Amino acid sequence: MAVSLLSHELSDLCLGKPALRSLSITSTIAEALEVLKTSDDNFVSIWNCDDDECCSRCVGKVCIVDVICYLCKDENLVSPSIALKQPVSVLLPKIPGLIIHVEPSCSLLEAIDLILEGAQNLVVPIKTKVFNNKRSKQQQKPFCWLTQEDIIRFLLSSIGLFSPISSFSIDTLNIISPNTLTIEYHSPASAAIGAISRALVEQSSVAVVDSERTLIGEISPFTLACCDETVAAALKTLSSMDLMAYIDCGGPPEELVKVVSAKLKEKNMNGMLQHFTVSMSCGGFSSSSSSDEEYSSSSMAVQVSPFPRPGRISRSMSYSARMVRRSEAIVCHPKSSLVAVMIQAIAHRVNYVWVIEEDCSLVGIVTFSDMLKVVRESFETMA
Repeated sequence: MAVSLLSHELSDLCLGKPALRSLSITSTIAEALEVLKTSDDNFVSIWNCDDDECCSRCVGKVCIVDVICYLCKDENLVSPSIALKQPVSVLLPKIPGLIIHVEPSCSLLEAIDLILEGAQNLVVPIKTKVFNNKRSKQQQKPFCWLTQEDIIRFLLSSIGLFSPISSFSIDTLNIISPNTLTIEYHSPASAAIGAISRALVEQSSVAVVDSERTLIGEISPFTLACCDETVAAALKTLSSMDLMAYIDCGGPPEELVKVVSAKLKEKNMNGMLQHFTVSMSCGGFSSSSSSDEEYSSSSMAVQVSPFPRPGRISRSMSYSARMVRRSEAIVCHPKSSLVAVMIQAIAHRVNYVWVIEEDCSLVGIVTFSDMLKVVRESFETMA
């Protein structure tokens, strides 16, 4: 069994994966938004297209969170319509190696090593049958990509091979990182913009805590990706606590919508105010609106109950269904086993789990990358 697992190629993991939705690097941010709002995926791949398809390569990926952080710049809030006409290339992080092209014959071990070196997505050609050894010039070669989640999900199917390590606690395995991105709940949400951008790159999140580091909730790129670009207005005008209430419960409470509108008007950000007003009149980023009463109860629930609540919506569902993704933090404890934390992250479609003590004080975070390091080390004894 161990030899069989190690012999797997990435083509085995690509079975059933859909072809990537792609955009040219010359596309505008507005065009990327249109694709994202009609896609089941939170990201769209960006390609440096060439007349010769063999030279076309994926050079990055963008999601709505990239757009939100970009629009949070003061000059873009003044005139979002102009900002959205900019090329999508301005959103790409200047970090090499996040996207790597690999062959279908690439081994599982090689893929894990690439991820541990910093790759987030492995772009793999999808094998297709070619008749008469000819391919139409108009038919582009399809690609899919593999993520950390895909690798972890695949490994879970053979988790028994990693016994007894899989049953060890994350504390014993020393994979809890104390270096977390945090913001206090009463602080302006705008103070977290840099941390949100960093969390997006690191595939983690920003913890919202009180003065004693009690975990109250989170501002997660995974949650923000289920909103629309007008959340930039809320991010620039609300407190961290109010922002969590704004993006929670499937739609912004009416009272907070009024607060955002008033503060945009006060700061003379008329361009974003107009964009925001039009979006809210169309139902905002939710298929349903929340009442002031819902805002009150939601806000209180966030303050007094840092534990996860049910109701997360899978990101594989339609765009409208994904709007109700909630802002509660997914948590575990230091004595939780590795396999339990892996399953928890996979079940909630996140790349990390917060670690807290019994009193809800924040200990740290465990990411898929941390889990893969342990698995990779165990491979040495299986080879």
